[in-house]
Amino acid sequence: MVRFEGIDERHRSFIEKQQMFFVATAAHEGRVNIAPKGMDSLRVLGPNRIVWLNLTGAENETAAHLLENPRMTLMWCSFDRKPLILRAYGKATSVHPRNSEWDELYRLFPDTPGLRQIHDLSVDLVLTSCGYGVPLYDFIGQRKTLIKWADRLGSEGMREYQEENNTLSLDGKPTGLLK
Repeated sequence: MVRFEGIDERHRSFIEKQQMFFVATAAHEGRVNIAPKGMDSLRVLGPNRIVWLNLTGAENETAAHLLENPRMTLMWCSFDRKPLILRAYGKATSVHPRNSEWDELYRLFPDTPGLRQIHDLSVDLVLTSCGYGVPLYDFIGQRKTLIKWADRLGSEGMREYQEENNTLSLDGKPTGLLK
């Protein structure tokens, strides 16, 4: 295990090659959330800043947790020949389309249907470890299912879905999504 105060170029290169990452958050009480993320949804903006585009899904735990407790951990694992696990720890905020910084951040990503918010992580610790216990996998491709689903719903259908499924966490905490 090696500790760093920020993301160096080797870390950035590793992060940008990964096809998947995991996000972990927790409110002061209730469930801890960990979720896999993929697609072209993450940008390293510097040694101490990462932003990632969060698309609509079954629940919206990350946003609810951040309203109460800004701690976030992102994790990447190498599934190829060179083993490595990298974690970025810090505090994050959710940026919604109604926020002033939205346009500046959203333009960093491809236009993607079903967007929900962008999470902006201020990194205060990077930790690397061996990853010797992570299995080897071959990447086949990103799934297109979420994008096709969002396209079929359209903007009005997406808003209705979000109102029904994404405004409260599993523990009944508000997510701040629709205000």
